[in-house]
Amino acid sequence: MPGSTPKLSRSVEDYLKAIFSLTERGEPASTSAVAQALDVQPASVTGMVKRLAESGLMEHVPYRGVRLTPRGTKEALGIIRRHRILETYLVERLGYSWEDVHAEAERLEHAASDRLIDRMAQALEDPSHDPHGAPIPTSAGEIERTDFVTLADTPLGQSVHIRAVADEDPERLRYMESKGLLPGVRLSIVDREPPAGPVTVRVGGPGGTDQVVGRELASRIFVGGPVESS
Repeated sequence: MPGSTPKLSRSVEDYLKAIFSLTERGEPASTSAVAQALDVQPASVTGMVKRLAESGLMEHVPYRGVRLTPRGTKEALGIIRRHRILETYLVERLGYSWEDVHAEAERLEHAASDRLIDRMAQALEDPSHDPHGAPIPTSAGEIERTDFVTLADTPLGQSVHIRAVADEDPERLRYMESKGLLPGVRLSIVDREPPAGPVTVRVGGPGGTDQVVGRELASRIFVGGPVESS
């Protein structure tokens, strides 16, 4: 019913969200990858995979891993929508900083009803992206495709915009903010230390400041073409 509390358990929701993320590019996810994403033992994943498959939320691809069924995908997108609307509301209406909202939204997403989330979205004039640049699924279960590459994989000399950043680590987000590495910011790749060294970027395009970005951080910054003006 509209406005009702989600019926899935917290652990099931966490699994669906993690598997959606791991399989977003179309490839099945291995049980070891799921275990790593959720920081659980592989044996626990095996049991949950069987349970989710029996529930019609997931299917096992022999010798390749697991993927969500259409029903599982719909449920996962609903969870992701709740999380990202909550993050956006906390930042825009309650003054939270972008590094603090992920953990808060992780707690709230399991309790918030779809009705509440829709009211929040309306109050925010239906935002398309969360504070970290990730697309927000619509209430109809549609989501923008994200075929971005990471900064670590961007060729030397290319000019790009930051489209999204990984949001799990508050300290990393604080560091990125201090360096001006925010969604929407233009970057030019001016130097790269091979084979897996840091990347030097010019923040803000020509005339901007140069920043050295370590390989690990660069792998958590997603870039793409120009950002469309709103």
